[in-house]
Amino acid sequence: MKARRLSRVSLLWKILLSTSIAITIIFAVTGWIVQDDATRITRLGLEEEVQGSFHAYESLWQSRADKLTSISLVLSRMSDVRAAFGTGDQATIRDTAGELWDKISRNDAFFLVTDPRGAVIASLGGLQGTVHKELPVVRSAAARFPKQASGFLFQDGHLYQVAVTPVYVSAGREPALLNVLVAGYAVDANVARQLKDATGGSDFVFLSGGNVIASTLDAARSHSGDSVLAAPLPDVTGKPIGELRILRSFEAARRRIATLRQNVIVIWFVSMVAGIGLTYILARRILQPVQQLDRAATQIGHGNYDTRVDVESGDELGRLARTFNAMCASLKNARDELIRQERIATIGRLSTSIVHDLRNPLAAIYGGAEMLVDDELSATQVKRLAANIYRSSRRVQELLQDLVDVTRGRTLGAELCRLSEVVGAAHENFVAAAETQQVSMTIEIPEEIELPLERSRMERVFGNLIDNALEAMPNGGSVHISAEKTDDVILVSVQDNGPGISEAIASRLFQPFVSAGKKNGLGLGLALSRQTVLDHGGELWVKSRPGEGACFFLRLPR
Repeated sequence: MKARRLSRVSLLWKILLSTSIAITIIFAVTGWIVQDDATRITRLGLEEEVQGSFHAYESLWQSRADKLTSISLVLSRMSDVRAAFGTGDQATIRDTAGELWDKISRNDAFFLVTDPRGAVIASLGGLQGTVHKELPVVRSAAARFPKQASGFLFQDGHLYQVAVTPVYVSAGREPALLNVLVAGYAVDANVARQLKDATGGSDFVFLSGGNVIASTLDAARSHSGDSVLAAPLPDVTGKPIGELRILRSFEAARRRIATLRQNVIVIWFVSMVAGIGLTYILARRILQPVQQLDRAATQIGHGNYDTRVDVESGDELGRLARTFNAMCASLKNARDELIRQERIATIGRLSTSIVHDLRNPLAAIYGGAEMLVDDELSATQVKRLAANIYRSSRRVQELLQDLVDVTRGRTLGAELCRLSEVVGAAHENFVAAAETQQVSMTIEIPEEIELPLERSRMERVFGNLIDNALEAMPNGGSVHISAEKTDDVILVSVQDNGPGISEAIASRLFQPFVSAGKKNGLGLGLALSRQTVLDHGGELWVKSRPGEGACFFLRLPR
């Protein structure tokens, strides 16, 4: 059903539809490829930016750690610091450490002095208030003494980057551990912002103990977003105590991709309109010769062989137009030749048919005249022969007049006739022939059936049907003629029990020059008979099977 509907669509719309589908598919595939490449390139760019941010973070963090360790190492090796620490006096230690730290430290750093067990002796900077407290980080870093240890420290809900440096003095053969220096920086929002500024906009989130310690994101995004890299935060022993997440927002890239998608859609729409418009213009120009050929072919189908199409180009369509014009000329010449030959053949056939139709009445006239001349007949016989001669001559005149009327397309006026009388008059002409061939003829037509008819023409219709039935039954048979009336029409049947008519002949029996089972005649009788019935507003048809006879039906309006 869909294929049938599509076949009814004009060629122009098929071209426009195919063009729009092709443009849509091309732009859909192109847009998908462009968008996929843009997304992939953006993600690769983000990954590279995050990797760069991570390297920048490592460099910055390592420089801070190196600064802490170098400062702490310098302090631990100063003689006056060792001398002050060797007194064991906490006030002296605090004063000495404070003076030195003020000269070399930064405002955001802190400095602690502890004993070997981790008890805080002096606290300077961001860890004020930790005096007399113990720092577990010192005991953890003691395993690496006399080397320095650095890492992250999580204490009291805060995260710190620390460097633990032991301070030794000579005591006998082996140095003795006097105190421990703990220097570091607090990891807070300022540090995160500094990292973000230093890395070109990457977001940093420091996590420890399951909580966000410092972040450049709001609380809602601290555990979400486009996280692409995570790094552990080790303590002084190397064990992770937290995690650093470096995030690069994909939102700006999404906006760019959305803008790209909108641009692709706009370009697709503009291209669709331009493509369909251009295709429509070009297709119209291309299809104009095709439409002319279609119209010309329709005219040829209606019999107008003088139709020609204009040749406006030298391409395939131009060559097709020239071929079409040559074909029309050939068809016209062939048709004219066929008409000429058909006219000649028709004249010959018509002449033969006229001779055949005139042979019987002329034979009757000739025989009657010969008997009148050669024989001595009684008055009764003369009168009968004269009547036969009169009927035969009248028959000849009617045949000639019918021929003139048919060729000129003229018909006589109808008169109200009894159908039984019309059929009876046709029947009388074939009584002798029926008796000779031992064919019984019965007529069952009610006397009250009357209808307007051209009497002579309808007599010849029934006479032709009876004559055909007699010729089909040369060795005897029966012919039955009956009629019945309804409210609107009269249905007449002429039935015989002859050999019947084959299906191949029955379908075209009423065409001119088609006959079945007749030795004489060229098949004009039934064609003229049907035309007569049609002129009366009725119809003539046949029902027959080989070996079961034939029945002709006439339907005449009342």
